Amino acid sequence: MSHSTPVPARFGAEVRTSAKLAAPLVAGHLSTGLIGFVDSVIAGHHGTDTLAAVAVGTALFWLPMMIPMGTLMSLPPSVSQLDGSGRRSEIGPLFRQALWLAAALGVVLFAFLSVVVHALEPMGIAPEIRPGATAFLHGIRWGIPALTLFFCMRYLSDGLHWTMPTMLLGFGGLLLLVPLGYALTYGFGGLPELGAGGLGIASAIMMWSQAIAFAIYLKRSRRFADLGLFVHFEGPRWPPIRNLLGTGLPIGITVAMEGGLFITTALLIGRLGDVPVAAHQIAINVASLCFMVPMGLAEATTVRVGHALGRGDRDALRRAAFAGYTIVLATQLMSGLVLLTGNDLIVSLYTDDAAVAALAATLLLYAAAFQFPDGIQVLSAGALRGLKDTRVPMFLAAFAYWGLGMPLGAGLGLWLGWGPKGMWIGLIVGLSAAAVLLCSRFLRSSRVAPMVQEGAVTNEA
Repeated sequence: MSHSTPVPARFGAEVRTSAKLAAPLVAGHLSTGLIGFVDSVIAGHHGTDTLAAVAVGTALFWLPMMIPMGTLMSLPPSVSQLDGSGRRSEIGPLFRQALWLAAALGVVLFAFLSVVVHALEPMGIAPEIRPGATAFLHGIRWGIPALTLFFCMRYLSDGLHWTMPTMLLGFGGLLLLVPLGYALTYGFGGLPELGAGGLGIASAIMMWSQAIAFAIYLKRSRRFADLGLFVHFEGPRWPPIRNLLGTGLPIGITVAMEGGLFITTALLIGRLGDVPVAAHQIAINVASLCFMVPMGLAEATTVRVGHALGRGDRDALRRAAFAGYTIVLATQLMSGLVLLTGNDLIVSLYTDDAAVAALAATLLLYAAAFQFPDGIQVLSAGALRGLKDTRVPMFLAAFAYWGLGMPLGAGLGLWLGWGPKGMWIGLIVGLSAAAVLLCSRFLRSSRVAPMVQEGAVTNEA
């Protein structure tokens, strides 16, 4: 675009480009969030104990899963910068090394989930919840290697501005999970009634289906033909894997610390019994669905910022981020209004238990309160990933989530007896602090980031 084009016109074009890039990502994330919705609805109507077991099992699955998922988020900015600087021939070899990293992370996480079930009792999880949570984890762990490989393929495609497969495969997986999860949970068509364990097995089958479908698509698509993604076998090489880890591991830790704030909250509420756990599961599932929108926008912003950095265009870099902030403020306003005005109706979709419904509806009002800070913090983190500025944001997030949010939530919720409401106040404070710190970090980093077109740029100043 010509520099003679008026700034408002360039900004408007960037908003449209970012929105177009983000829309399939948002839809793909919503499909992922709807998987949690499906699990919660099926489990909730099967029984309160089943819903509580799925809540605890899901928490113990996603908390460690966020580290490999976040670590592999180093791929989109790396791919986008190579594409922006005209070095597409380097993308295929980088992708093959990322596959090795994804496979290794998947194996490690499978081993972790095989042993973490023995920690349910020491964690203080209520006895009636433990058997179902164990069955859920034993089932879903078999899908973990497929899920890490799926993320690797997805992040490659996203980094090249092609986000449609994320949406289509996300909803395709959902269409598979609904009947399969129902059949294995309740026992249908000759299948045994497996309760929470059936949902875990159904999720694993869905993950393998998605990963295999994505690999076939990448191999056959003309869009990726020039990259030679699968032209030959290539063994693991430490230097590129180390570079991916150097950028990605701080992202993984940051994502895990944010997700861990929510998940540890769920585990602490697990000490209070099945009604608080079930209510929290409903509220956090709805809040997670809302979060999928800014998360997709953040990933699109990562790609746009990374591409501008690869071209050496600082004005375009900041314009991409501010376009993301503009869109996310609008989407979060809509989410907040929906939660404020429709909380009772939303909860009625999940459960018929009056006690669970009343508490969950109240928690959704707290969720409405953190929509703006949640959107700003995740968008800021995405913009910083585009700059490959990941190490300092990791420490900022640690302070916000675990230095402020979790101590306050645990203090109010457990020590002062406020229950789930106190824990959710901690969530609001942690997310608000992260929004201020990460947004300030981006404003500084985007002014001083080196503008070079050769090589991967890392800004850790």
